[in-house]
Amino acid sequence: MTDPQITLYRLQACPYCERVVRTLDRLGLEYQSRYVEPMHSERNVVKRVSGARSVPALVDHETGVTMSESANIVEYLEGTYAETATDGGV
Repeated sequence: MTDPQITLYRLQACPYCERVVRTLDRLGLEYQSRYVEPMHSERNVVKRVSGARSVPALVDHETGVTMSESANIVEYLEGTYAETATDGGV
């Protein structure tokens, strides 16, 4: 079994992160959640990946895209994967 092509760096109970999760689920995309430190200054793993410590941060290994900001991520996911969504075109 291979790892999902998308990794989402997120916090527990973060509404912006949940917005991205809902979009991933709606589009039927497999992803790996990586929960990060709640303390902003300790989110070094996110900083190494995306250049910033903000979450959500998404890495799409398939396309080579790394990005932050939930609105940007949702727009990217819909623009990139809506055509191939497995939810029956809802």
